[in-house]
Amino acid sequence: MTGRGKLIAVIGDEDTVTGFLLGGIGELNKNRHPNFLVVEKDTTINEIEDTFRQFLNRDDIGIILINQYIAEMVRHALDAHQRSIPAVLEIPSKEHPYDAAKDSILRRAKGMFTAEDLR
Repeated sequence: MTGRGKLIAVIGDEDTVTGFLLGGIGELNKNRHPNFLVVEKDTTINEIEDTFRQFLNRDDIGIILINQYIAEMVRHALDAHQRSIPAVLEIPSKEHPYDAAKDSILRRAKGMFTAEDLR
């Protein structure tokens, strides 16, 4: 990947993924695998988890965005991810607002600092 940055991957509902694709993030790697997954009613949890793990193992992906309500379905896989790259960020969707209490990354970050550190 000389001369190019890393990609953003998206796992989300149709509205979320479409918005990011219109913003220009859609890519296919050399094996013709996309950097996005549209989760629909018939998408299985195994499909979501497999796609998440594939994104984790791709060296061309630097950030994975996932709708928080979808992240809840595969929380064990997100919690098992310990590397800093790719970064995994939970985002709200149109029908499911963001809940900071459920965000595993935010919970981990809070554990790194004390009230004294923030003064």
